[in-house]
Amino acid sequence: MKQIAVNKSASFEYFIEEKFEAGIVLEGAEVKSLRAGKASLSESFCEIRGGEVFLKNMHIAVYDKSGAFSTREARRERKLLLHRTEISKIVGKVNERGYTLIPLRIYLKDALVKVEIALCKGKHTYDKKRSLAERDRKREMDRAAKEFLK
Repeated sequence: MKQIAVNKSASFEYFIEEKFEAGIVLEGAEVKSLRAGKASLSESFCEIRGGEVFLKNMHIAVYDKSGAFSTREARRERKLLLHRTEISKIVGKVNERGYTLIPLRIYLKDALVKVEIALCKGKHTYDKKRSLAERDRKREMDRAAKEFLK
């Protein structure tokens, strides 16, 4: 399984509650660009409309060798492929207060491009400060252990 793009800020900005694997509707040139690793998930989000899930604001660079065939936008809306039961479960949670649907990563599974999306709750500033302090504390402990083992 080859990772193409990762949303690094998602775990810092949100509490991740539940993850789902979804397929994505793409064109040929977009798949080639993804295989080259030219994608970004920063500032992207998912929207539910008419019983379907759409990925918005994800950037896939235009494939340079496609010529006149790739006339689509780099940040266009893309449809995600999920089972009906998963969509109804997601809709129920998103309608609750504070839940949102965020893409975490894009990866290749066999020959297919998959997107991992997650139901998330937003963190408050004090939660973010706590996670930063925890990360610094872990880094200090790792340094101390490394010095002790020398």
